[in-house]
Amino acid sequence: MPSNRHAKVILPTLTLAVLLTGAACRVVESPPADNGAVVLVVAAAISMSDALQSVVVEYERTSDVSVVVNAAGSDTLATQLIAGAPGDIFLSADTHQMERVERAGLLTPAGPVVLFTNQLAAVVPRDRSFSITKVDDLGLPEVGRIALGDPVSVPAGVYAREYLRAAGLWELLFDKFVPTRNVRAALAAVEAGHADVAFVYRTDVVTSDGVDVAFAVPVESGPAIRYVGAVLMGDHTEEARRFLTFLRGAGGRAFEEAGFVRVDSAAGGLSRQSTGVAGVS
Repeated sequence: MPSNRHAKVILPTLTLAVLLTGAACRVVESPPADNGAVVLVVAAAISMSDALQSVVVEYERTSDVSVVVNAAGSDTLATQLIAGAPGDIFLSADTHQMERVERAGLLTPAGPVVLFTNQLAAVVPRDRSFSITKVDDLGLPEVGRIALGDPVSVPAGVYAREYLRAAGLWELLFDKFVPTRNVRAALAAVEAGHADVAFVYRTDVVTSDGVDVAFAVPVESGPAIRYVGAVLMGDHTEEARRFLTFLRGAGGRAFEEAGFVRVDSAAGGLSRQSTGVAGVS
């Protein structure tokens, strides 16, 4: 078994210079295990990174596999994988980025499965001097800048775009939007005072002590958020399949504790008709 039991999560490095435009992401080269054991590289949506650390620690404790996590925006990860970056498992925050990787011929025949759902929330600085409680309040003059993941490619931004379009506010608010490279960069923009509001996942809120939830997007009327996972073609497909099975089973408890909602494994297969996640326009 690997001697290092600490989850190895490669996260983007945030600086003020890249905060609003995005976060740099370090591409992981598969490192050798200390004792020759298999090393799995998991390319995971950054919103999953905190819960995934707990999963990795538990999995390494009970297996002879070491796991390295490359955490970034799902669109960034898909682009990296298509360009040849190492990876054994892809965990995406939407189906569109997974479909890009699938079209590139990188998935095993089993294809992707739906793992979890989530919920959008609008967050504001904890020390704010204004009050908003509903989506229509985003049009108030006190709200100058609204951070969200790039609405063309970042899943959280695409979901926010869908929601605001359905509410009839997308065009009205367009000049206020501050696109970011991923959802955690949008959260950081509010924490740092560079935005008045950010659209993030409900599960991101618990990672911050500098924001409050202004309002949550109702699950019934909001976009259907789907986290999907798949094994990538490579030398460790069997080990990767076992890790993904663990994530869908006992490992999923860490995600439930973080606020994700697990999708019943019996209905976990990816259905293009049932995901409810629109592609990018």
